[in-house]
Amino acid sequence: MSGYAETRTTLEGYRRQIEALHAEMRKLQAAIEPQVVADYEFEGPDGPVKLSELFGDKTDLFVIHNMGTSCSYCTMWADGFNGVYDHLADRAAFVVSSPNPPIQQAQFAKSRGWRFPMVSHGGGAFARDMGYHRPGADAGGDMMGGWYPGVSAFKKTADGVVRVSDAELGPGDDFCSVWHLFDLLPEGAAGWRPQFRYASA
Repeated sequence: MSGYAETRTTLEGYRRQIEALHAEMRKLQAAIEPQVVADYEFEGPDGPVKLSELFGDKTDLFVIHNMGTSCSYCTMWADGFNGVYDHLADRAAFVVSSPNPPIQQAQFAKSRGWRFPMVSHGGGAFARDMGYHRPGADAGGDMMGGWYPGVSAFKKTADGVVRVSDAELGPGDDFCSVWHLFDLLPEGAAGWRPQFRYASA
């Protein structure tokens, strides 16, 4: 077994490699050909709203593909986004989309103290077209109703809306600090799963 200092040095080397890989990924991302998308319609708390309207006064938009109120994992990710929402919203518009109807979204958001805007795609074409609804894919799996969690980044142009990137969300991804903190423990997550409420809370 390596000593603490030796292991730490090795781990720092790995982290520098990851940083270098992230830099290469950013270069590739900057050069990607945007994907033209339709101006999808969602259901917001005040009625129908178009994708183009979700930008507000921003030219960039993050849409979180959330599986809904029955998913404790998606809830944990949203809890994390809630904490940094002001920072995100200063740079780009930010919206969470799920299949739940607006009234259910509002009730759940209130119970969690969420501050970000939410819209319902109502099971329409948006999630499917973006690759985050795969009917039948949940058979025997964990993806409820075929919904998948993720994030898509959009840009508004003079010609309409384009998607410039997307990424799936899941344990160990770059979008939830919980897993990375657990990685600092010898046993890692050790089978831990997020809950809606904890006895210590």
